[in-house]
Amino acid sequence: MNFNISGKNFQKNNEDKSSALTLEGRKKLEYSGYRFVGNNGHAAVKICHWTKKSLLNQGTCYKEKFYGIESHRCLQMSPAVPFCHQKCSFCWRDLSLTKTDWQGNYDDPETIIDEAIAAQNQLLCGFFGNDKADEKKLIQSKEPNNAAISLAGEPMLYPEIDELIAEFKRRNFTTFLVSNGLMYEKLKNLENEPSQLYLSLDAPNKKIYNELCNPQINKGWERINKSLETLDSFGSRTCIRTTCVKNKNMEKPEEYAKLIKTANPDYVEIKAYMCVGYSRERLTLNNMPTFKEVHDFAEKIANLTGKEIIDDSEISRVVLIK
Repeated sequence: MNFNISGKNFQKNNEDKSSALTLEGRKKLEYSGYRFVGNNGHAAVKICHWTKKSLLNQGTCYKEKFYGIESHRCLQMSPAVPFCHQKCSFCWRDLSLTKTDWQGNYDDPETIIDEAIAAQNQLLCGFFGNDKADEKKLIQSKEPNNAAISLAGEPMLYPEIDELIAEFKRRNFTTFLVSNGLMYEKLKNLENEPSQLYLSLDAPNKKIYNELCNPQINKGWERINKSLETLDSFGSRTCIRTTCVKNKNMEKPEEYAKLIKTANPDYVEIKAYMCVGYSRERLTLNNMPTFKEVHDFAEKIANLTGKEIIDDSEISRVVLIK
């Protein structure tokens, strides 16, 4: 079966036998709002909760508040949906679908971006019939200008991640790239830097990292440390992001501070784990810290690093340190 988006015919992905995911796996993700693009089943787009909220003028993502990214023009996507070197306990995704090594063919950046924009436009088309939607924002949403390369998987595993960032730049997109830091050599050798590079730091030491992030390759913690050492060499804006899981990794702020000092990022985001999706099979509501708990923990880290809290978003339970 084919369907038409913006004048192009796209094969429905659950019939694409060359996909990186099984039929059942694709169906699961499509049911939860993913739309696969390209011919090989590894790239996808999904409408962010805050994109929908923004179109209805009911709020925006903290990234708009912190960095000026317009939520209604943000393209949330991934070029490597099923591929990741970690199986983090706090991940909201179905970890049974995760593969540690790239398998199969892959689509080129131009195809991925073209079809991701088209798929997002199709997903948003229903808002044009909603009287509560902001007409100006709706028109602008048809031409997204920021790519949040963070939907699922580890984007550095996509063989042409450098070219993908370059193609987004050619189209006047800003790019927010989120990496878990395990592919430090590829990260270090990026020729095309994203507008903002996020590096996940979800543990203060190797023991907690192994227990919480469940690395699927050897020397995961050592690899992260090498990425941290590389971060200061980037000319683009950099940010360390810590997902706080109560009773798991909200301890030893002095060890976090030491690692952050090594990396010397422009920003640090301290953000609460949210008990949603498949993470509920591994964690409970008791692992979700309050905004105050996140803020208090962020304050300790800020003081220990000689930085300061400059902003926060209570609804997203995130604190920004600079």
